[in-house]
Amino acid sequence: MTTTATPGPADPASRLTGLVRALRGHGLRIGPSETVDAAAVLAVLGLDDREQVRAGLAAAVLRSEGQRAVFDATFDLFFPLGVGTPEAVRADPPPLPDDPQPPRFGRPDPLRDDLRERLAAALAADDRAAQGRLAGEVIEALGRYGDGSSPGTDGWSAHQALGRLAPETLLARILAALRPGGADPADPADRVLADEIRRRIQGFRGLVAGEARRRVAELRGTERIAERAVAPTADRIDFLAAGRDQLAELRRTVHPLARKLATRLAARRRRAARGQIDLRRTLRRSLTTGGVPLRPAYRLRRPARPELVLLCDVSGSVAGFADFTMLLVHAMSEQFSRVRVFAFVNRTAEVTDLLHSTDGDPARLGPVPATLPGQGLAARILTGAEVMGHHGNSDYGAALGDFADRHLDAVGPRTTVLLLGDARTNHRDPNLAALRLIHARARRVLWLNPEQPALWPTGDSAALAYAEVVEMHSCRNARRLADLISRLLPV
Repeated sequence: MTTTATPGPADPASRLTGLVRALRGHGLRIGPSETVDAAAVLAVLGLDDREQVRAGLAAAVLRSEGQRAVFDATFDLFFPLGVGTPEAVRADPPPLPDDPQPPRFGRPDPLRDDLRERLAAALAADDRAAQGRLAGEVIEALGRYGDGSSPGTDGWSAHQALGRLAPETLLARILAALRPGGADPADPADRVLADEIRRRIQGFRGLVAGEARRRVAELRGTERIAERAVAPTADRIDFLAAGRDQLAELRRTVHPLARKLATRLAARRRRAARGQIDLRRTLRRSLTTGGVPLRPAYRLRRPARPELVLLCDVSGSVAGFADFTMLLVHAMSEQFSRVRVFAFVNRTAEVTDLLHSTDGDPARLGPVPATLPGQGLAARILTGAEVMGHHGNSDYGAALGDFADRHLDAVGPRTTVLLLGDARTNHRDPNLAALRLIHARARRVLWLNPEQPALWPTGDSAALAYAEVVEMHSCRNARRLADLISRLLPV
């Protein structure tokens, strides 16, 4: 069955407004003035040089470098390099295999082997043009699924194509081509070269993914694919769904986000220092101005910086969420008179010193052992602190009881306690009495739950029971976390 390509809007104005609308759907703040600037850029540059148009529109609408990946993927959909089957594939279509099913493991596949050979040569030469042509061929030859017998059953899959091509396994072959005498893992130059080859392979994977998105967008509609198939910005990634690379990207945003939040908290502190209007003193002052209160008087207050206690679940299910939040709060520690951090799985241990040893810098965490279920700081807490007893499953009741028995002196009338976790107790006693004891001693207790509220009544979650004792807020991504910290933490 032949599929008819259905390109997006033809005129540049419709493409631009569609691009802006899609970017807004991904959380980018693009107002009318930025849209007008982008239209002016497009009018000046025209459409002759696509990469120049990309750079110009990015300069007009983006506010931070972290938004560039979303912009590039969306731009490729609304301003595609081509329409339909790539020209290189139309000129020399790949031969159809005798067996339409993907080859079983170990069976020879001449088409795939030819693509791998040509890809290895293109990666070794760092030939971006050849890699772009190969991306189209790979999708056409290895990424197509379905027969189009019914609507919505056919398309192109980058995951399927890359799984069959396995470009990561070409590393040794490319190194051998560039280092005929053999690469030495102990040689720093060879290690740098290997990292460069990995970067090129990752770039080719991006080209294949972009080509698959473009082809599917012609089938399903550009705006629909822009909404569903473009990865969100780092601050909108769901903590519980984030992969290793996405969590690493989140850690790189810790310090810029901490500076922004520190500025907000400092502004709130300045406003709070003025206090409330003193009505009696204001009326007394107004006698000198004929009864008109031109100079209001305030009840001055000298707020002391609050204390903060973090109590974090570092088990595998929520380790990424706890990891990011601990690093963020540590980077903001100057905004509080004291910060103490406790971690638990089913036992509670103070890990403040472990956090200080990294100086809040994610780069100083070093490589994560592959055997650890978590990542970054949370993974090191699992091995460097006594957070587990006889088993490795989360037990909020035991952890809260342990904290109330051994660390309750960390909580006082100026302390805000921040609890991090999904409140899933593995059907054990939630120990509400211990949480009430903590709540009675603290100035405020806030529970940040990375699960959406619709899941709180399900399975082994005790979230609704805990929410009757303390404030519980859904906190699924970094943007939501920043909003809660800037609004809820005392100044």
